[in-house]
Amino acid sequence: MSMHKINYCLILFISVLLTACYNHGQQTPDAWDLSKQQIDSISFSTTHHYSQNYNFVVNAESLPLADQIGIEAFDTVYVLKGDRLVVAEIQTIPTDSVDSVWVKVAHDQLTQGWIHESELLQGVSPDDPISQFIDVFSDTHLLIFMALFVVVGAFYALRRLLRRRAYIVHFNDIDSFYPTLVCILIATSATLYASIQNFGAEQWRHFYFHPSLNPFTLPLTLGLFVASVWILIIVAVAAFEDTLRQLPAGDAFLYFCGLATVCAVDYVVFSLLTLYYIGYLLLIVYVVYAIWCWWNFAHYRYQCGECGEKMKNKGKCTHCGAVNL
Repeated sequence: MSMHKINYCLILFISVLLTACYNHGQQTPDAWDLSKQQIDSISFSTTHHYSQNYNFVVNAESLPLADQIGIEAFDTVYVLKGDRLVVAEIQTIPTDSVDSVWVKVAHDQLTQGWIHESELLQGVSPDDPISQFIDVFSDTHLLIFMALFVVVGAFYALRRLLRRRAYIVHFNDIDSFYPTLVCILIATSATLYASIQNFGAEQWRHFYFHPSLNPFTLPLTLGLFVASVWILIIVAVAAFEDTLRQLPAGDAFLYFCGLATVCAVDYVVFSLLTLYYIGYLLLIVYVVYAIWCWWNFAHYRYQCGECGEKMKNKGKCTHCGAVNL
């Protein structure tokens, strides 16, 4: 066979290998031939983050549901705290001066009715434990109360612990970086949370209605926040185990109380101050301070050559009295 024919056959063979059939898929020319109601529902879900068949739980003591929209109503039923509701229908009334959006919700076949969206959302939360957890920690009155309680409690607890020379993070710490890292992660997570409130309110609102614990399926800022929470849980478990390994049960309990107090202060301070943009600079200062405290007061660089006890500096061992040079 001539070289020309060999080259021709080789080219033909490669062409066959590189050729593939293209499947255009099922031809569905009416796939997006949606009704006006369906289009309106998709549009509403995009801007309001919930739609028909969405589930809520009543948080208010009671919510009134009218049997008709607006002035046409002649009967009202009430749903109570803890009742579960499903969105049955949504209507927009542009002429309504109070709220143009009316939502029909149902508790059961007999208990259902219409209510303004603004009134509904003030008295319910999504029927999801993550959303309800967010509700608890997003309450402004709770944050203010916690701030006052934490400041007074922290001052008292730290004063008592320091007087007893008990172990406490940042001041008289154990030889473990995990508790310090827990405090840093709490401060960072609180700063991220407040940042999302400042710059990504709609993202947070969507997350509130459709929460996820998978950081890889979320936008960057939300993903970082959820990832920081997961890391915090892992580091907290490590800190708990390391503390129990180094301290007796009684001292460990006092240490955990002090650690919880410092974490509570961090959460309240950074959650509030970041809303006013002060928290970012404060976070840098706090991280540097926390690492400096651990390195200088809790990091044991040496080990006694006689008894093996950890030592911060060379010299006389506080455990056996041996001099280490």
